[in-house]
Amino acid sequence: MTSIDHIDLNLLRVFQAIVEERSLTKAGERLALSQPAVSYSLGRLRTLFDDPLFIRTRAGMQPTPVALELADIVGRALDTVRQALRYAERFDPATSTRTFRLSLSDAGEMAYLPALCAALQKAAPRVKLVVEPMRVEEMEEALRSSRLDFAIGNLPLLLPRTKHGLLFEESYVCMTRNRPDLPRGNELKLEQFLTASHVQINSLEHSHHALDDALRSQGVGRNVALVLPHFVAVPGVLAATDLLATLPERLAHILNRGDAFRIYALPVHVPKAAVTMHWHEHFNDDEGIVWMRGLITDILAGFTKM
Repeated sequence: MTSIDHIDLNLLRVFQAIVEERSLTKAGERLALSQPAVSYSLGRLRTLFDDPLFIRTRAGMQPTPVALELADIVGRALDTVRQALRYAERFDPATSTRTFRLSLSDAGEMAYLPALCAALQKAAPRVKLVVEPMRVEEMEEALRSSRLDFAIGNLPLLLPRTKHGLLFEESYVCMTRNRPDLPRGNELKLEQFLTASHVQINSLEHSHHALDDALRSQGVGRNVALVLPHFVAVPGVLAATDLLATLPERLAHILNRGDAFRIYALPVHVPKAAVTMHWHEHFNDDEGIVWMRGLITDILAGFTKM
């Protein structure tokens, strides 16, 4: 039996990175190692476990049956080490240089990231915040492995698998360029809504699909003239066209601080979207996570008053 006294535990980090990335190059980027260093570590791992572990294919580095069996064991071992190291840390926001990793939708980045950054700069000036876009299917594992500290958004798939808290509930509205020929009042009629040409924003979050579901239930659909992958281009597009965009109400009011746009209530009922914050139970009592959780909750509580 190989003694742990003669094992470099960093090899396990390399193993886990290759398993998850299926690429030596990406594993190296993730660990800040050169590709030759990753290849050397893989060679040592192969000797240690007396198995090829990974086979190079067109689809990437495919794990062998032995590597797949080891993946869960190594993952749990590294999680235990990370938990132990977290408990050894004392978190003082005034002096901490800790990095927190946060996943937000682009709508969240535009709506409440500025307020969060301002609060961090004041309360924890040396703390670093990294915002990492991530697919919903990847978030639970990223939270578990500490590659992500928090995920914020309308994320119902995460609810049964993470610790979480409700931040606020979001309504949706439609917005267009302010101009003389617009209908009066604060709500468009369904006929007016359907006659208009629309911007459709394809988001990974569940809530942005609720409008089309509501329209389909009435046997109608939008006339979509432009499809965008995110919200960041919406203000420029609306300012230059007569298109209509449906977006979170709080974001709409933030973008309309100069009154360049007209905001209307939707002509169909769309359920409010619960915006929740998620973290992993392994780190529920971590001092830094507890502090950051409180800060995010306090900042976003202000959005319920908008």
